[in-house]
Amino acid sequence: MTRKFKFIDDLTSDVMFEAYGKTLKEVFENAAEALFSVICKVKKVEKKQSLDIDVKAKSIEELMINWLQELITAVDLKEMFFSEFKIREIDDRHLKARIRGEPISPAKGETVVKAVTYYKFKFEKTEKGYVARVSLDI
Repeated sequence: MTRKFKFIDDLTSDVMFEAYGKTLKEVFENAAEALFSVICKVKKVEKKQSLDIDVKAKSIEELMINWLQELITAVDLKEMFFSEFKIREIDDRHLKARIRGEPISPAKGETVVKAVTYYKFKFEKTEKGYVARVSLDI
C-alpha cells in the first residue's frame, strides 16, 4: 500500500479523506498528515519544536477520532502547525505520540479545521492493512 491518503469530494462545508496504512501506527500517522495538509502547507512546516501527545479511548474507532481532535486542539492551544507525527506506542485504546512543528504563521496556513465529525466515519482492517475515512468540519 503506497498511497498515504486521498480526499473525497462529496461534501460542501466539510472535508473528507481516507487514510491508509499497513499497520495501526502507519494509518494513524497518515491520518494526521492528511489532517494537517488541510490545516497548513504541511511540507513547508519545519520541525522546530516537539510535543508529546497521549490519547485514550474506549475503542480503536474512538481512538482515531480522539487522536485527530487532540491534534486540532494542539494547534489552538500551542499556536503551532505540525508536520511530523510519530506514534511511539499504540493499541486499540491508547496511543502515545511525538509530534513536531513550528509556531503558526499566516504564510503557511490553509484552512481552519474546527472538529472531526462522525459523518460517514469508517475505520476498518482490510487484507492490505487499515483504512480510516474521516470528515472534518471546516
